[in-house]
Parts: sequence; structure tokens; C-alpha cells
Amino acid sequence: MAKTLKELVSAAESRAGASVSPKEAHDADGLILDVREAEELRTSGTIAGAHHVPRGLLEFKADTTLEGADPVLRAAHDEKRPVHVLCASGGRAVLAAAILSEMGYDAHRITGGLSGWKEAGLPVETN
Repeated sequence: MAKTLKELVSAAESRAGASVSPKEAHDADGLILDVREAEELRTSGTIAGAHHVPRGLLEFKADTTLEGADPVLRAAHDEKRPVHVLCASGGRAVLAAAILSEMGYDAHRITGGLSGWKEAGLPVETN
């Protein structure tokens, strides 16, 4: 039977590891991974120090067995460093965190996404 996006996100929540608040992610010694599209970064701003890999490329960039793996993700994986995943509001982040967890990363979604980050009064850089 076909699943809806809501059902996919709900199923991913059980595989994604614990979520973290924006403040916890900001204060933690982990990698903040932004999985939004490039246009979203330009229009909504970015988080200083966050690493960007669009959701559509995540599996290819996170696979440490591939020559084209992203070096920042590879380092986080090898160092067993937490990866705190962020999108606009949370749906893509939970899907991405679930995939990363399945790929051996210590991945967690940031609750509320960039919207929650802004609501927490945390800094956002605009272009």
C-alpha cells in the first residue's frame, strides 16, 4: 500500500535517533548539517558554521565508500561526531537523520528546523 509523506516521516522518526532542540544543537560539539535547497539558503539565511548538502544528494555524499563522498560528512562519520540535521521545518531533516543513522552516523534532527532555530533567537546569517 502506498504511503503518504506524513506516514514516511512518522516511520523515519523511529529510526532517526533522538531529536535535539535548536539550542542544544547550537551549544553542542557536533556538525550542523543543513539539507535545504540552495535557493532556500539564499532566501531564508544560513547558520554560521553549518555544512550544506541538499537532501537530494545526501545518500551519495554520505556514503563513505564512494570516492565522491563529502569530506566533512566523512570526517563526522569517522570521528563518530554527532550530526544535527536541519531543514526548513523538520520533515526533510527527520528523513535525512533516519538515512544517516542507517548509514552509521550519529544523526539527530533539530526540532522545528530553521523556523525553530529563529524562534529560539539563535543567529542566522542573511546574504
